[in-house]
Amino acid sequence: MPWALLFAVLFAGFLIWKFPAFKAQAELGAAYAARVGCSCRHVQGRSLESCQSDFEPGMEVVSLSEDSETKTVIGSVPLLASRSARYTGASGCLLQPEN
Repeated sequence: MPWALLFAVLFAGFLIWKFPAFKAQAELGAAYAARVGCSCRHVQGRSLESCQSDFEPGMEVVSLSEDSETKTVIGSVPLLASRSARYTGASGCLLQPEN
């Protein structure tokens, strides 16, 4: 039992140490997904479901949602990050500033 406890403590310490890197990667992935998803949806006119096929390998954890009234697409990584991009017409899709 002491080995299991030691392993759990070391693993928890590793996660806490690496959390900033995980969070930064999640922010980048969410922003990329929002921008690509917005362009796919509002410039190309495709469905949001088909837009997820444009993601790079390894982005399976990132999900897309849409606010159709404001033409905004939100990319989310559960519990870590969420970013949005809005279709602005002639300028295309622009990432929204973080709150």
